[in-house]
Amino acid sequence: MTDAPFSLTDLPFSAVPGAMTADEARDGALLFRVARALAETRLGVPVLVRGANPALEPTAVAMVPAESISDAALAALAALGTGEPVRVVLTGRRAAVLGLIGPDQPPLAVAVTLATAPDRARIARLADPCLDLEGPLPALASVEPLPADSAAGAAVLLAKLARLLPAAVICPVAWDRLGDGRPLAVEGADVAEYQLAAARSLRQVGEARVPLAGAEDTRILAFRPADGGTEHVAIVVGTLDPSRPVLARLHSECFTGDLLGSLRCDCGDQLRGAIEAIAAQGSGVLLYLAQEGRGIGLVNKLRAYQLQDQGFDTLDANGQLGFDDDERIYLPAARILSQLGITQVRLLTNNPLKVEALSRHGVDVVERVPHIYAPNPHNRRYLETKARRGGHLF
Repeated sequence: MTDAPFSLTDLPFSAVPGAMTADEARDGALLFRVARALAETRLGVPVLVRGANPALEPTAVAMVPAESISDAALAALAALGTGEPVRVVLTGRRAAVLGLIGPDQPPLAVAVTLATAPDRARIARLADPCLDLEGPLPALASVEPLPADSAAGAAVLLAKLARLLPAAVICPVAWDRLGDGRPLAVEGADVAEYQLAAARSLRQVGEARVPLAGAEDTRILAFRPADGGTEHVAIVVGTLDPSRPVLARLHSECFTGDLLGSLRCDCGDQLRGAIEAIAAQGSGVLLYLAQEGRGIGLVNKLRAYQLQDQGFDTLDANGQLGFDDDERIYLPAARILSQLGITQVRLLTNNPLKVEALSRHGVDVVERVPHIYAPNPHNRRYLETKARRGGHLF
């Protein structure tokens, strides 16, 4: 007697109320595939990645994130490969910071071949900006800009989505020549679509009344994507009236500011101030979004703080790490607002990009409500950078 074949209907994402649509089933399957690849990536295990256009790129790459590279992982990559050198893939921003390419319009990713056999120390020197003061770069044999839909570009995006340093170590492999024991494989097109698919799949999974200081009539609703990933939270104060514009705040989580009261940012002031403002009006919603550090994650945010202590401003620190100025997407916020029945908002924000982003996703922002708090000596430069370079309105 043999076991029944595994079916996607056996997965948790199939347990949503009502029958799944074809689009929901497709998103669920995509999330399952990429979530497995992300788990392997965080473990430092080789993952096979195929480019978004396999017809133009018949080979795939085996990748390990640069942050997790080891001698064993390098040997595993070489064993999987076609005999070509192992290369390090950096984001275009990181390559520009290192002077490997020009600073204007950098490509999504750049592949670097070392002049000598790669090892953990040389790879870390390229990938980790916290090591930039430790001497010159290792000798390089070549630097190759990559197209956005390449397998190598998808590999570095996979590392980024795993909240690791946005750099990967890769080796080309012949996809069709690998046997049954090959590593987990993922399509680059799935990696590129992962965040949007996760946002589309958000469902409410929990709700409780949680009285807050100054806002006792408060409920907290949790929303989870279909792959069981990180939850976003809606803090609903009072009774919402979706027939009128709702006072709303999109607040990206900030462990240091919201919980510890860090003075390096204004996040804690904005969080508590928004709840007070919503309570004073009588009703509204604050979306607490799992987007730490403008989407780069807590560990990378701490690395950015280390770079700021060396003199970089908040945006340049992100660039040194290889990230964009802002890695957040706002489809999750729009989907949650939709599930709450909210189509019009008065948005508590100083950031015009949030207004534009919500509008693109079908939310009518009828008013931008300023959300300004006095600076302190520790966050003054941070706020000045947000105004001067990020377009925030103070």
